Amino acid sequence: MQIILKTDIAGLGFKNDTVDVKPGYGRNYLIPQGYAVMATESNKKVVAENIRQAAHKAEKLKNDALALAEALGQLELTVPAKAGESGKIFGRVTNTQVADALKEKGYDIDRKKITIDEAKVLGTYNAVVNLHKDVKQTVKFEVVAE
Repeated sequence: MQIILKTDIAGLGFKNDTVDVKPGYGRNYLIPQGYAVMATESNKKVVAENIRQAAHKAEKLKNDALALAEALGQLELTVPAKAGESGKIFGRVTNTQVADALKEKGYDIDRKKITIDEAKVLGTYNAVVNLHKDVKQTVKFEVVAE
C-alpha cells in the first residue's frame, strides 16, 4: 500500500514522502491518526504543488541549519554528573542534560533531536544533533564529576 506522509515519522520517512507500508499499518494507524493519506493521483498532485511552493522556504531553513551546525561544531560542552571514586557515573548522561548544557551556551535545541552514545564513565563523548533532515552535527561534550 502506498501512502504519502503528512509528518516526519522515525524509521519510515519524512513529510511528503511516498512510502510503501503494510495495508493494516496504513489503514489502521497512520491514516486515522492523521500521519498519512492514501497516495492517489489527486493527492500526489497536491503534494507536488505543496513541495514546489515550499522549496524556497525549505532552502532557507536548510541554510539556517547549516549555519547553526557550524556554530555547534566549535562548541565544547561540560556536563556535570554524580560519580564514584572510580569515575563511574551513577545512572547515565541523557540527551536532556546535553540539551540543558546547550541552552546554557545560548542554543535552544529540542532534546528529541539529540542522540548520544552510552556515557557511563567520566570522559569525553559525542552527541549527534539532528538539525534538519539533511543536516546533522556532532557535538563534543565532557562528562565531569559534580
